[in-house]
Amino acid sequence: MDIKAFFDAEFDEHLDLVNKTREATRDAFIELVEICTDALNDGNKLLFFGNGGSAADAQHIATEFTVRYIHDRRALPAIALTTDSSALTAIGNDFGFDYLFSRQIEALGNPDDVAIGISTSGNSKNVNLGLAKAREMGLIATGWTGKTGGDMVGLCDPLMIVPSNTTARIQEMHIQLGQMLVGALEHTLGLTKR
Repeated sequence: MDIKAFFDAEFDEHLDLVNKTREATRDAFIELVEICTDALNDGNKLLFFGNGGSAADAQHIATEFTVRYIHDRRALPAIALTTDSSALTAIGNDFGFDYLFSRQIEALGNPDDVAIGISTSGNSKNVNLGLAKAREMGLIATGWTGKTGGDMVGLCDPLMIVPSNTTARIQEMHIQLGQMLVGALEHTLGLTKR
């Protein structure tokens, strides 16, 4: 294997996708910022969830809301539904893996909270059941995905679809979009020093 060629190809693919993602997600991102700004101004919270790498993204982004992103500021209410090992294992054992997120949304969600489901394929059953439960309960169901959007299409509004079939590249864009969301909300909520 030519490692230099591999290295360059990975960066080339990433850079190409950056520009495609900018065009594909701009309107949905702007809408999500508006929705989250209204929700947080009204005393609501953000609920993030996903599997595997998307679970890690949910935790990473929720933490940046509750701690800080760039500047010290007040904590913002965000929860990753991927961190409570007792709840996750009990739900998985008693109800099944498909209900990991819907059960927690039922317990923790309130109308006008924002549910943000993350799935690179859009076909994660537990994520989609969580989004369906959120809609049923009056939460705002939103999502981040890739490929064609999968089964998340129609469950989320807005839905940010990264135009790639490569899981690693989709995840790279999701974390960028997530960090951009934190930065944008710090600005729209008047919490930034910029």
